[in-house]
Amino acid sequence: MKVKVQSFAGAANADVELNDEVFGLDPRADILHRVVTWQLEKRRETARGTRERADVARTGKKFGRQKGGGTARHGDRRAPVFIGGGKAHGARVRDFNPSLNKKVRALGLKMALSSHAKAGSLVIMDSLAVEGGKTKTLLANMAELGFGKKALVIDGDMVETSFVLAAGNIGNLNVMPAAGANVYDILKHDTLVLTRAAVEKLEARFNG
Repeated sequence: MKVKVQSFAGAANADVELNDEVFGLDPRADILHRVVTWQLEKRRETARGTRERADVARTGKKFGRQKGGGTARHGDRRAPVFIGGGKAHGARVRDFNPSLNKKVRALGLKMALSSHAKAGSLVIMDSLAVEGGKTKTLLANMAELGFGKKALVIDGDMVETSFVLAAGNIGNLNVMPAAGANVYDILKHDTLVLTRAAVEKLEARFNG
């Protein structure tokens, strides 16, 4: 698959050949759903478990008479009604870390990339350098290239410094290095912008 390489100058410099095994797959909703669900579950944090009646280290000896004491018939001091007793119906530790096969996760990322390639919402950039690191300049360049309402920009090992400075005040533009590419963020953006370095990193990630 060949895609034109764009630049902030507005002209297409050349074509880049994308690996069909990474950018040319037919997306499957079931695979994408499984990976996105796995990602969101991994983000959840469990509550800290509280000590219930069975977890409190207090005496279990009956401390009063069954009748005639003028108080309730308690069996031990671990009851929730006492200070220092166990918590009644307390929070319990829950496991929100489901497992998902690495092959399925890799396939999901390939399909997420392919979905943008097939929809025509994939933009390949030669470089992300912004003159002066100015937000105004970047907004003008984005309008010329048609980045869409919400765009995700992925660079190589490190994101271009001038681009990070210019994009800091743009709410509908998110930036990350290639190592952080994930299915959830790719799918929730209208446009996916990759640099040449990002394409090389992503393809090497699957081939390696």
